[in-house]
Amino acid sequence: MKIGDKVRFLSEVGGGIVTGFKGKDFVLVEDADGFDIPMPIRECVVIEADDYNIKRKPAATAPKQEEPAKPAKPEMPVIQRQPEVRGGDTLNVFLAYVPEDAKAMMTTPFEAYLVNDSNYYLYYTYLSAEGKAWNNRSHGLVEPNTKLLLEEFTKDVLNEMERVAVQLIAFKDGKSAAIKPAVSVELRIDTVKFYKLHTFSASDFFEEPALIYDIVKDDVPAKQVYVSAEEIQSALLQKKFVDKPKSQPIVKPNHGQSGKNGIIEVDLHIDSLLDDTHGMSNSEILNYQLDKFREVIEANKEKREQKIVFIHGKGDGVLRKAIIDELKRKHSNYRYQDASFQEYGFGATMLTIK
Repeated sequence: MKIGDKVRFLSEVGGGIVTGFKGKDFVLVEDADGFDIPMPIRECVVIEADDYNIKRKPAATAPKQEEPAKPAKPEMPVIQRQPEVRGGDTLNVFLAYVPEDAKAMMTTPFEAYLVNDSNYYLYYTYLSAEGKAWNNRSHGLVEPNTKLLLEEFTKDVLNEMERVAVQLIAFKDGKSAAIKPAVSVELRIDTVKFYKLHTFSASDFFEEPALIYDIVKDDVPAKQVYVSAEEIQSALLQKKFVDKPKSQPIVKPNHGQSGKNGIIEVDLHIDSLLDDTHGMSNSEILNYQLDKFREVIEANKEKREQKIVFIHGKGDGVLRKAIIDELKRKHSNYRYQDASFQEYGFGATMLTIK
């Protein structure tokens, strides 16, 4: 007889499972109610042996199988219908940057807004470039004829914002409307402008001066301008003539700075040189900017010690690299350096004519 054996009592009704021993003469038997009963060993007879010596317990009642929970139905956002305005069925969307304190441009934080000047709701995503990937800075829903605060930021993150993108899906709720194509626009943000109050101007959307970029204008997405580093070689080695309106670079003598003839500022951003870049390839845009760079140097080559600041923006550094390569190859006697960070951020190069 051993623990786990099933026994029957000889002189009494009943039996059970052997759970232990008490001294040499008594055995503990677990009855059907789960109680251990001491019985003399001689009063018990084994009727079923447990060859594995495993303690057996009454079978537990099988738990009632629960019905699988029904998946919760996703809640759809409740959209309150907004009043429409005349002419608002044409999509106009803007990205705006507003200084919190326009009187302290060197230290003020800024606010970024998405302005929806239309009768459409907009699902939006606002992103900034991180190398070849993109970081989602804000996403959500903008109601018709409203502006939405996207984020607040300070100048120490401007380097993260030189390439931004806005993606949009426009729709109307509860009524039929003309379908609008999905929009994905990539923009170059000139971070130098965040240091200068005059680049922020009055608008219909803000009481404060604002720097505003078109995302969609009269249903037409803004033109994307991007020049890859791989195109710089062809831009430097060959000159293509582009049939475009004759434009002159913005040249601003800075009489407040020291220098023989004052410092000349030249903004080489393509939107400062041309009103329309439609149909131009990236190489043509870069060549046009380099032509203007060459024109300014040619016009001032006789002015020794003349200082010229070329504003090119930081971006991927394609235009800056092209300018530096040109100086090394053709004007190695000229001195050049990064222009004042306080005045231009990281996006300008100062040249001194020799």
